[in-house]
Amino acid sequence: MVRAHVAKAANDPGRTNRVAVVTGGASGMGAAICARLAATGDHVAVLDRDGAGAQRVAEDLRSGGGTAMGCEVDVTDRAGVDEALCKVRTEWGPVQVLVTSAGVFAFEPFTEISLESWHRIIDINLTGTFHCVQAVIPDMLAAGWGRIVTISSSSAQRGSPKMVHYTASKGAVIAMTKALAREYAACGITVNTIPPSGIDTPMSRDSQAAGHLPDSATMARAIPVGYLGDGADIAATCTFLCSEEARFITGQVVGVNGGSVI
Repeated sequence: MVRAHVAKAANDPGRTNRVAVVTGGASGMGAAICARLAATGDHVAVLDRDGAGAQRVAEDLRSGGGTAMGCEVDVTDRAGVDEALCKVRTEWGPVQVLVTSAGVFAFEPFTEISLESWHRIIDINLTGTFHCVQAVIPDMLAAGWGRIVTISSSSAQRGSPKMVHYTASKGAVIAMTKALAREYAACGITVNTIPPSGIDTPMSRDSQAAGHLPDSATMARAIPVGYLGDGADIAATCTFLCSEEARFITGQVVGVNGGSVI
């Protein structure tokens, strides 16, 4: 499906040929975002701590007619982030689009959250986003154009029990997004965030299997539209926010949640 989606747009005169970086791109929402950006003609760098997975996604995109590379990156390691972006610049040039999809979560009662667990969630979800955004901003400032989309969470909008560390990290990502949008609005750079909810992903299925989330049918009944979304729903919104058509949209929290948060 990814190959067909990319191939369909391979000869589209509207291909953008921008340089796009997607963290957490080896699976789930991140992989869907990579596929959609590649289908619009972007050169896509798939960054993930799962290096083999990043390479598989990149190969799949190339097989479908897209331009992609995979890089093993731990977003908590600034030197590793810088090294990966150096490879991207050497191959294609400055980064024009950044999507920060790398993230983790855990279910733990507040009184049982260890300092180690707290730091792990904050380091990946928040500090990792900081590293990646700060590393690409100079490229965008030099070009006078850029698109940044952070992936946050509806948990930060309504709160989630037994996920205080995760909720705090994603709330901070939303705040960071708004502050960045203010700081760079006059520089041709837009910064928006997508807080997903009710999205069927490998991570959510693992949580269902562990008993932390209800089954898909129960979850779907709690969503106003009556069904779960998937990575393609996030990718479609993300691709629009990364487009020139979204030039007047910045600092916004764009929920993709089937009406779960209104």
